[in-house]
Amino acid sequence: MITVDEIASPVGPLTIAERSGRVCLLHFGTDGADVDACLERWYRGDTRVRAPIDSIRLVLQKYFAGDCRALADVAVELNGTPFQRRVWEALRDIPAGSTLSYADLACRIGEPRAVRAVGAANGANPVAVIVPCHRVIGSDGTLTGYGGGLERKQWLLAHEGVLPRLPL
Repeated sequence: MITVDEIASPVGPLTIAERSGRVCLLHFGTDGADVDACLERWYRGDTRVRAPIDSIRLVLQKYFAGDCRALADVAVELNGTPFQRRVWEALRDIPAGSTLSYADLACRIGEPRAVRAVGAANGANPVAVIVPCHRVIGSDGTLTGYGGGLERKQWLLAHEGVLPRLPL
């Protein structure tokens, strides 16, 4: 069974989904067809219920209240290719208040020539914020693409005490 919940946040509504005690989706936006399509792709036919997920609500409230390390211990279930999962697991090693370039992330996973593939995997992250893809920036220190929008990425990084440059 998958529990789906929608919460308000300083960066807009977030939809979260949990399966077997692990977050399997954090989507920027309201609950709806996009969320159902993602979940159906990964969990075809699994029962879904709409109900509060109090434990994740509490952790996200702590994060948005300023405890930027609150997300570090949230259990996640990552659905993707083995390469994508390696990238997403490496994202969890970037501490709050820090950033890493796509090139550095590619090196960290032992694939220094796979910068574009790392960027694509970063963009396909199903558990935004908790798996902190917003902490990956361009090699020149500027913000680059973000599925949630550059304004949201900038807000999250500023919230964590990082002030990267916007692209020219």
